[in-house]
Amino acid sequence: MIRKAVFPAAGFGTRFLPVTKASPKEMLPLVDKPLIQHGVEEARASGIRDMIIVTGRGKNAIEDHFDVSFELEAMLAKKGDRKLHSLVRSISDMGDFFYVRQNLPLGLGHAVLRTMDMVGEEPFAVILSDDVIDSKVPVLRQMYGIIEGRKIGKGVYEIVDMVEKPKPEKAPSDLAIIGRYILPPSIFPALQAIKPGAGGELQLTDAIRALLSEERVLGYEFEGVRYDAGTKLGFLMANISFALKDPEIGPLLREFLRKERIS
Repeated sequence: MIRKAVFPAAGFGTRFLPVTKASPKEMLPLVDKPLIQHGVEEARASGIRDMIIVTGRGKNAIEDHFDVSFELEAMLAKKGDRKLHSLVRSISDMGDFFYVRQNLPLGLGHAVLRTMDMVGEEPFAVILSDDVIDSKVPVLRQMYGIIEGRKIGKGVYEIVDMVEKPKPEKAPSDLAIIGRYILPPSIFPALQAIKPGAGGELQLTDAIRALLSEERVLGYEFEGVRYDAGTKLGFLMANISFALKDPEIGPLLREFLRKERIS
């Protein structure tokens, strides 16, 4: 059983400058929730309780968001707004939150390695919050990955090799890795053993490739729609898609798009 999820959130978010100059990219709003909250909700809906968030300088807003806000809750209680009071309290009740710092931007592999002592000797999940996935069943419950490999069952692949950001003409397949992983504790020694790649970064993909010679690695072709909210276009597409499904603003937004002849 997977009990812990790791959320790498120490990056600078340079694609969204200047808005991310003083605000974490992970706190950008997807309709009315920050990106990282969508990831935490997915983990919680998949049965995970312990949320380990890897932060860096200027990321205090993430910790504040998942903490209890006594002043805000007191104000809402005094106003008698039970709905908003319950909504605000539910955020801090989503799980047990733990934080570890990644002081230098040394890559996704390094971010995961920073959680070794907190994770311990058990399998765990990794969620990249800027990969937003709209699915009926939470993706972590679907147990997925993307790879070059041979199909061994419906949507399940045994990994033969993985290539970090290949050029389209050199890609070994039309399957791609996205920001959801379920990893064994053996990933930590693999991360410690690999050498840094471009920019001095430790690549998680390289460590997973190193495991191929020692143990079976599987990928799952998930059901759902993925939005790359790490880009401006993908972020806007995710917002429009999720907003159209919102019962409060969806009908009005759809009418606006029709009047503007956008859709």
